[in-house]
Amino acid sequence: MDDVRTGTTSPDDAIKQLRRLPFADIEGASIDHHRHLRQGMPEAVYGPGKQPEQCIAIVGELLTNGTGPVLLTRADEQQRVACTKAHGGSIHEGRALLWRAPTASSAANVVIVTAGTSDLPVANEAALTLRAYGLASSVVADVGVAGLHRLLARLDEITSADAVIVIAGMEGALASVVGGLTGAPVVAVPTSVGYGAALDGVTALLAMHASCASGVTVVGIDNGFGAACAIARIMP
Repeated sequence: MDDVRTGTTSPDDAIKQLRRLPFADIEGASIDHHRHLRQGMPEAVYGPGKQPEQCIAIVGELLTNGTGPVLLTRADEQQRVACTKAHGGSIHEGRALLWRAPTASSAANVVIVTAGTSDLPVANEAALTLRAYGLASSVVADVGVAGLHRLLARLDEITSADAVIVIAGMEGALASVVGGLTGAPVVAVPTSVGYGAALDGVTALLAMHASCASGVTVVGIDNGFGAACAIARIMP
C-alpha cells in the first residue's frame, strides 16, 4: 500500500501481489506468504519427503512473490543441486540453503555451543536459520562435559552472550551446565548422537527437560531450526 501511495508500484501490480495472500496454492503445497506479517518471520521449506521438483517450485514461489530471505532446511544432495541450478547461488551451510540473506538487523550476540563435533550439523542449521532472521552468531564447538576444562576455557565468550543455544547428545548434560553459568536465555537442542542407551536422542531430550538449571527451554531432537526460531522470537 505504501508503494502504491508513493507511485513505485501500480495498482494492478499491487492487486497481483494481494491475490497471493494469505497463501498461494501450487501443486502439493500451500505457500504461506502471510507468515512474515503474523510472526515477523517468513515461511521456511523443510526438505525431507519432497521431490527435488517440489523444492524448486516452492523455493521459486517464495523468491518470486516475496522479498524476504528464503530458507531450505534438511536438503539432500539432489534437492540442493536442483535448487541451486534452478534459482542461482545460495549460501550453503551443511544441509541448509539460504537465498537473499539479510544483513544483520540485530546487535544481539548469540552463541551456539556444542558438546561434540558430531553435533555440528545441527549447529550449522541453527546458525544459518539465525542468519536468515538477521541474527549473527558464533559457534563454540566440542566443549562437552567429558572434558569440562574445554568449556571453562571459553567461559567468558559464553557468559557474555545475549542468548545461548546448547546442542548436545549422549546424556545431554551440557545444557544444565551452561544454564547454571549464564543468566541469558538458553535454548537446548538434544541430538541423536550417542551410543545405544542414548536412544537416538531421547535420553538427552528427557535429561534436558529434567534440567536443574531453571528456565532452560528445550526443543525437539536435532531441531536446530526450531532453536534458532525460538531465539529470533526472544531477541529484540
